[in-house]
Amino acid sequence: MKIRTKITELFNIEYPIIQGGMIWCSGHELVSAVSNNGGLGLIGGGSMRPEIFREHIRKTKKITDKPFGVNIPLIYKYSEELIKIALEEGVKIFFTSAGNPKKYTPNLKEKGCKVVHVISNVKFAKKSEEAGVDAVVAEGFEAGGHNGRDELTTMVLVPMVVDNVKIPVIAAGGIANGRQIAAALSLGAEGVQIGSRFAVTKESSASEEFKKRVVKATDTETVLILKDVIPTRLIKNEFAIKAMELEEKCASPEELKKFLGNKRAMKGIFEGDIEEGELEIGQVAGMINDIPSVSEIFDRIINEYLKVKETLP
Repeated sequence: MKIRTKITELFNIEYPIIQGGMIWCSGHELVSAVSNNGGLGLIGGGSMRPEIFREHIRKTKKITDKPFGVNIPLIYKYSEELIKIALEEGVKIFFTSAGNPKKYTPNLKEKGCKVVHVISNVKFAKKSEEAGVDAVVAEGFEAGGHNGRDELTTMVLVPMVVDNVKIPVIAAGGIANGRQIAAALSLGAEGVQIGSRFAVTKESSASEEFKKRVVKATDTETVLILKDVIPTRLIKNEFAIKAMELEEKCASPEELKKFLGNKRAMKGIFEGDIEEGELEIGQVAGMINDIPSVSEIFDRIINEYLKVKETLP
């Protein structure tokens, strides 16, 4: 049974489920699996150099003939080059974040592309709408990885954004199962973006060590740190504890950046250093208890959503 919303119509997909374009997790295998199962897969460009990004686009096109897109953080040093490559490769769906959507949206729209921007408050949602985007992702601070500074929860953020923009809203942050999809749609969202649950699947390009660590996580094991640099939600490990100790000592942003160094996320997520790496994951980590295939995830969440829907008045 298909679930029809404005988001499924916008992207021509069966279910209003978007796979978050997560760094070090969202390669061609995960993206194509999500798209082949009726959702919208997104290549996570934020951790890819241009030549690798092009390779993943081409590999995805060989594995699926379904719609898929790319996720590009606009603060990434290769963002302009990645957008150029995606256009050259015929990509028509762009999710952008961490920057001003006015910079690229007009040009992308002129080329017939669909553009979605990730926001963390009502002000940014309105600015994105003014920039001409087709939809926004309203991401609560339950989400893994980089977060907004306002610490608005998904339950609060989504209905406020829905009430203040006319374009479709995609809910994100703390969504991993069918019950949560039903809740998001009840709040007025037209779709959901799921990150953490897809990060811990067989098709995810994250390391097995990272996946197994998430499976072991409890409900209280994620924390939001580095608020003076860029707020990031991750699992508490030796790196996170040291960072929190520095913050408690009122370390300057420069000191925190020096401690953070380079490639912490790659070390933790992709290489599997579960103590000194940055283990970015959302609060739903405590609900993730296995490493299934993407197909299994879709079966679970769609069936659960339909059961919940039957109980609603």
